[in-house]
Amino acid sequence: MTAGARAPVTPLRALWLLTRLRLYAVLNQMASAANRPLGGNKRRKATPRKRNRWLVSGFVLAIMSFSFFTIARQSVINLHCHLDSDSACFVVQGVPQGLRAESIAPGELLADPFSPELVGGLSLVMSLVFLSSILMQLGAREMSQQDWDMEWLVTLPTSRATLLAGRVLGRTVANPVGFLTLWPACTMIAWYSGYRWAAPPVGVAVALPLLMLSATVRTLIDTGLRLSLQPAQLRNLQALITLISLPTLYLSMSYGTSALRFAYDWAAAFPQWATWAPPGLAVRLLNADTSADTALYCLLFLGEIGVGVTLGIALLGRQLRGGVVRAGVRESGRHTASRRAKPASFAQSIFTPIQRRELRLLSRDRNFLLQTLLLPVIVVSAQMLFSGRLNQLSDLGASPTFTAALAFGISAYVLMLSAFQTLNNEGGALWLLYSFPRSLESALKEKAQMWGMLALIYPVCVFALAIGYAGTVSRELLGLMLVVLVGIAIFSVIAVSLGIFACDPLAQDAQAKVRPTYTYGYMMLSGIYVYSIYSEAWWQKLVFMILTGGLAVSLWQKAREELPTLLDPVASPPARVSLADGMIAATVFFLAQMIGMLVLRDEDGKIGISGLAIAFFVAGALTYGNFRWEFWRNKTQGVPQVFGAGLGRSLAWGMGMCAVAALLGLAYMGALRGLGLWDRIDHATFEKGSLLWLALLTVVGAPLFEEFIFRGLIFGGLRRSTTPFIAATASAAIFAIVHPPASMLPVFALGVCAAVAYERTKSLLAPMLAHAGYNAAVLVAQMAWQ
Repeated sequence: MTAGARAPVTPLRALWLLTRLRLYAVLNQMASAANRPLGGNKRRKATPRKRNRWLVSGFVLAIMSFSFFTIARQSVINLHCHLDSDSACFVVQGVPQGLRAESIAPGELLADPFSPELVGGLSLVMSLVFLSSILMQLGAREMSQQDWDMEWLVTLPTSRATLLAGRVLGRTVANPVGFLTLWPACTMIAWYSGYRWAAPPVGVAVALPLLMLSATVRTLIDTGLRLSLQPAQLRNLQALITLISLPTLYLSMSYGTSALRFAYDWAAAFPQWATWAPPGLAVRLLNADTSADTALYCLLFLGEIGVGVTLGIALLGRQLRGGVVRAGVRESGRHTASRRAKPASFAQSIFTPIQRRELRLLSRDRNFLLQTLLLPVIVVSAQMLFSGRLNQLSDLGASPTFTAALAFGISAYVLMLSAFQTLNNEGGALWLLYSFPRSLESALKEKAQMWGMLALIYPVCVFALAIGYAGTVSRELLGLMLVVLVGIAIFSVIAVSLGIFACDPLAQDAQAKVRPTYTYGYMMLSGIYVYSIYSEAWWQKLVFMILTGGLAVSLWQKAREELPTLLDPVASPPARVSLADGMIAATVFFLAQMIGMLVLRDEDGKIGISGLAIAFFVAGALTYGNFRWEFWRNKTQGVPQVFGAGLGRSLAWGMGMCAVAALLGLAYMGALRGLGLWDRIDHATFEKGSLLWLALLTVVGAPLFEEFIFRGLIFGGLRRSTTPFIAATASAAIFAIVHPPASMLPVFALGVCAAVAYERTKSLLAPMLAHAGYNAAVLVAQMAWQ
């Protein structure tokens, strides 16, 4: 052997290198989604590099993980209470017998091994989750495109079996979607099987073999389909797979609720022989009673998966025996001219040229047309079915809130699958829009208008059905129709704006062209708006409409700044504090509070003053710390400072505005007492041990965190493009509407006073002092009048 020769790569080392290569690819995609360079700190000097978006990604990932673990936990409890007749929480016709399931079921599950009925039910759930992990990956990848990974892999100097095994292993460890669906289910089954805090790593150890089998099946399917079907057929089949995957996932998640009786009937009827398949063996392995049973189930579990993977790789080798590229995969362009439709004069009179182009592209792409117009109906129908609300379709006229929620839900999905993809659908021709003799922003506005009009189709149909059922049009229905119409206009702007942030036109992989973080963020925002539709108080609906509208405006401003550098892989506009920062911070702050209150509530679903204070401080600290660190790391301009014009000036303006706001607040409270309205308002009760927490919450926490968000970010962002009067009024209005209606007027006055103090001193200390003094005065007055 010569000095420069190298020893041949062994199969094990080849597997390791291929797996590491796949992990690097996924990590690079994740880094690209966060706009963070991987593998060093090199920066281009000419322009500032694109800033991280890891904060949004991390927050959305935390929300998703929390949701999946909560659903998995509730599924185990619900199946136990529905299937185990000896349980004290056994459910008969939807009525729990005995104590609440959440309080009694965990103890029963930990005391004894699972019953055969529960093992069967959990095996069905695991089978559905396993099937979803395959279908979701097949539906997410563009199968009609060439599989460059496979064409590149077969050129490496190692055997085909090793290459195929490496591909399967790479898809196993680099499958975040499958891991996020399988790991929570395995972990919660392990938790209630007695593993307790060792359950997370045990869940990983069981989920990974299932992911390997899932990767094998997925590779067999997509490779075989690519080699046997034309691209047009692949797109149609992929659309069908997408339609099947969503109901399958929703059915697996439906066991987290007790709405569907037939779903539990299916679980009870799940055959015992099917529990010996890999998903069922995973349940048996996690809940094994003795070490002998553990060894037996482990041997069967790994043996079945080993046989399945081995056979799958052998079948893959047979599929590829003639090569990895199928001849004649290109679509034919014949008869294009004969099928070309003449443009309708009606469309020309209504839509602009850009909007007509969008409609023409939509009509030609059957997969996109199916996903845009049919998929939203299937998604919303599946959600209603698996949440137990589908039976209300006959009561559309009698339930205006359900009608409005249904109408907006379908429209929100239409916008997510259309307006959200505005730039991504341009593909490699996106640069052409930059060469047009008009701004890209104006073209995007026309696209947002067109998709907003298209999204109105379903609300019109839903409200027409509701009016037909009811026979009359009530004032409540008219009001909710207005809420839905305003929401569609707002979310068409939000969808296009988030689509700009999510779009990566330089990505080669179709899956990486849209960053999924922003998709989940859009879904979360639309879910919050649906919640506002169900809120009973109209002032709460108004609050959500104003906040969401402000968020849409701020996101559009932020997205407009991104457009000039969208095609630059590293550059971004100079970092400056904007209105979007404030609205995002406010949204993150309040959502984090909601999660904290859910975690800290007691068994009766209630939370005390101490829990509220803890949730408030944790949410505020996370929001404040993350935004401060992000501003520092990106060298953001216009970051609010605690000390601006000096300590003396800050103290003077803070105390002065405190006096004005406190006098106005006390005068308002006195007027309420004089008019006899004071006793009609719900007031905080001062019990032993709660006064200190209440004082910390109102005098320390609220001034510290709320002034940073509402004055430092929202007022500061508005101040960039408007006058001090408009900025102070608008920020005070946003600050007021997040408070109860009875206190909106004095809180608005406080917001104006705090904004004046901040404008005069350029420091947060002054509005913090004004806010703290106002809250202290109001708290003392309430104590005196209680």
